[in-house]
Amino acid sequence: MPTDSLSIAPLLDTLENAIREQISLRKLNNPILIGIHSGGGWIARQMHQRLNIAEPLGLLDITFYRDDFSQIGMHPKVKPSQLPCHVEGRDIILIDDVFYTGRTIRAALNEIFDYGRPNQVVLAVLIERNGRQIPLQPDCCGTRLELPEGQRIKLTGPEPLGIAIQMTTAAA
Repeated sequence: MPTDSLSIAPLLDTLENAIREQISLRKLNNPILIGIHSGGGWIARQMHQRLNIAEPLGLLDITFYRDDFSQIGMHPKVKPSQLPCHVEGRDIILIDDVFYTGRTIRAALNEIFDYGRPNQVVLAVLIERNGRQIPLQPDCCGTRLELPEGQRIKLTGPEPLGIAIQMTTAAA
């Protein structure tokens, strides 16, 4: 794939198919779909419609659960988390835009478990990239990319959704 931009439509199609496969394989019963603010929430809205999930869409803001909270400054933009119902014993599909180090997902799982213990969690991401730092990995993804150090993936949206690969300011 080109390193300047990616077409989002085929990635959404691939992600949708992978989630449908996991729903069938893992026998998810009336799952709750939860997106991580903000890009994961944008992708989750798309998947919620495509998959005809009965439960309302849930959104998580994991700001206070991050292990680098002290490094992001004292004035982060915190949005409220909105979970549609009890998560205790429920099947959950957790969605994020980019899986990189795994730290965002760890924080999201910590927050979900504060609401209750789900039956199972399926992790779905639009893009999985190299750079994993903790032992987590997605169950479903739209694509996998190997990016050199100094590049990042930027999701823009919510309407229209777009993706670009950019140089980080440290590498530019």
